[in-house]
This record gives sequence, structure tokens and C-alpha cells, in this order.
Amino acid sequence: MANNYNRVELSSKSFSSNLDFFNEIISDDVVISIVIKSNAYGHGIREIAEMAIRYGVEYYCVFSLEEALILREMKITEPILVLGYIPPEKLITAIENDIRITVYNIETLRAVALAQGKCTTENLVHIHLKLETGTNRFGFSKAQVQEIVHMMPTDESIIIEGVFTHFANIEDTTDHTYAMKQLGNFNEMIMIIEKYHGNIPIKHCACSAAILLFPDSGFSMVRLGISLYGLWPSKETYLSCILRHGREKIDKALTPIICWKSIVAQIKEISKGEYIGYGCTYRTTRESKIAVIPTGYSDGYDRLASGRGYVLIRGERAPVRGRVCMNLMMVDVSDISDAHVGDEVVLLGKQKGEVISAEDIASWTETINYEVVTRISRHLPREIVI
Repeated sequence: MANNYNRVELSSKSFSSNLDFFNEIISDDVVISIVIKSNAYGHGIREIAEMAIRYGVEYYCVFSLEEALILREMKITEPILVLGYIPPEKLITAIENDIRITVYNIETLRAVALAQGKCTTENLVHIHLKLETGTNRFGFSKAQVQEIVHMMPTDESIIIEGVFTHFANIEDTTDHTYAMKQLGNFNEMIMIIEKYHGNIPIKHCACSAAILLFPDSGFSMVRLGISLYGLWPSKETYLSCILRHGREKIDKALTPIICWKSIVAQIKEISKGEYIGYGCTYRTTRESKIAVIPTGYSDGYDRLASGRGYVLIRGERAPVRGRVCMNLMMVDVSDISDAHVGDEVVLLGKQKGEVISAEDIASWTETINYEVVTRISRHLPREIVI
């Protein structure tokens, strides 16, 4: 059962601001699709979809059929593209719910054609061909594209609505030579497909980093992911954008929409020389006040933050002491004189001018901001705030 003391708040104002920023830098004839896979990068798929509806989002990308069906249950009628794997036995469900299907190998192409023949509805099947240009995950290679153009079903109820690819090395570097090579491969493969099947209406390859760095790489649609949530894809992307556009503009570009909160459940007076938590990994060096927070790694707060991280209490940083537990963590409030039971605790986000960012937590836990937010447990309640 969800609790209201350990919760995630989502700023509608920041969501709108981020969307407005991308609407300004992307051409009017390019569709912005929002990527809300993996519980909307941990933010909450239903809550993000609710805001997306409010602000007129025209296209949605998810990874699984289950995510797509959640959106259909919410009465979203706009196109939804499943970027990932759909089991063959579930393709009929996808087609009958008018969900776009990613086709990345010959087996999937055949399975789609077979499923379409078994459907009880007359829905057209819209497919997007995933092209392998250098990431070596899902996708048809250039050699396979030469083969599949002759294998596409002639049935007019199966429509190639889109072709797309994904960059392998556009975020983690300031040298975008490899990305440009992939872009060249993508264009060559599109030419082969369109030679046999005519114009493909939707071409897309731009993720958040590509949109920020190369707005002209948008083709006819972009896939707005991590940046929609106000997070930079990487430090390298941030630096590259500053070099291209200037710090003043870039520092105002993205605003994180998430704030993860908990509460002080107990404050303990601890003598000098006492141990705190499992494994006796931390020993006090003075008389201390330790606050117990009812949040732990089962909620998605990484155990690697033990002895490294901070939380915010009354606008001040309180260091994590001892090991983060499954459901609890302990922080030192010795220097926060007015801290008391019931105080709001900010694990991620702002409080009274202080900020703990996803990047901060990522540095403590030796990972990336994507993982920090995506791992916030689904059982925590999400609330949309102004």
C-alpha cells in the first residue's frame, strides 16, 4: 500500500516549460513524440501522460505493449509506438488497439503479417522499421534492408508509417564523428527502402541529445526522452550545448520536474564512539543527533549512497550515516539545530534554495542520472503539483 510520507512530486510548470523550450528550437513541421517508457523514466507513466494530454502532445513512444495499453486505457487516441519487443502472441492485441509496431527483423515482419490476418477488426497496421546503423541492438542491417524491401507484404492494410534508428555515441562525447557516420548510414538505407516503397511519412532518429545538439537531425519526428523531464543527457551534451549556444541560454533551457520527499520519523541522541547501522561501517566522532528516515533501497534509494550522500532537511544538507537499509536510512542532523520529528526530507530536488540533483546522486552511486530516476520505486505515490 502506498504511503504519503515517501512520495514523488511532479511540477506541471516545469514540464510545460521544458516542452515549450523544445517547441521553440524544433521546426514547426517536425512532430515531437515523447518517450514515456520505463514508468516515464521513473516519474510515473500515468501522471506524465496526464500532463502530456493537457499540453497537447501529438505522439507517444513506449517500450512495451503493456505501457501502450495503459495509455489507451487513459483514452489517449494519438499514435503510440512500441519501440521494443512484442511477443508474437500479443501482436493481435497491439493491432486491435491501433498501436504502432516496431519491426526490426524478418521474423517480426512475418509475425505481424500473420497476426493481421487473424484480427477481428479492420484496423490498418502501422509499422516502423528499425534500422541498424551502428548501435548493434535491434534493427535491420544494410544488407538485410536490401532483402526485406522485396519481402514486404503487398497487403495494403500493412503500412510502413516510419523508419528510424538510434545513436550509439552522441551523449557521452563532444566528438560526434560516429553519430554523423550513423546519420549517413541511415540516409542511405532510407533511399533503398523508398526506392521500392515510395515516401515513408515518418523518419526519426533524434533523441534528446541529438535534438539539443543538432536540431536539423529531426527529420519528420523527434523522440524527446530524458530532457522532457528536465535532465541533461550527459555532462558532455551540456558542455557541447554551452559551446554552441552560450551558457545564459542553456542554463535556462531545462528544469527538472521531479522532487522526491520523505519525512523524519525519529531523532536519536548518539554518544561519541557509537556505531550506526548494519556492518558498523560508521562510528560517531562526537555526540551526534541522528535522524531516521523511512526510505531505503526498496524504494529506489541506492545503497551505494551509504556514507556518501546527503538529504535536505530545513534547507540544509544532512549526510547519510551508515548503510542505507531496505526501508530506512540514517542521516546526521547534529548541525541542524532546529531539526525535529515530522520534518520534510528532500532526497532529490529543491528545498529552500538548496538542491540535490539526479547528477549528484549519480556521482555518489557511480551511475547516470537516467538510472537514478528510473529506479525510483513504482509503489511510491506520484502527485502533480504546480
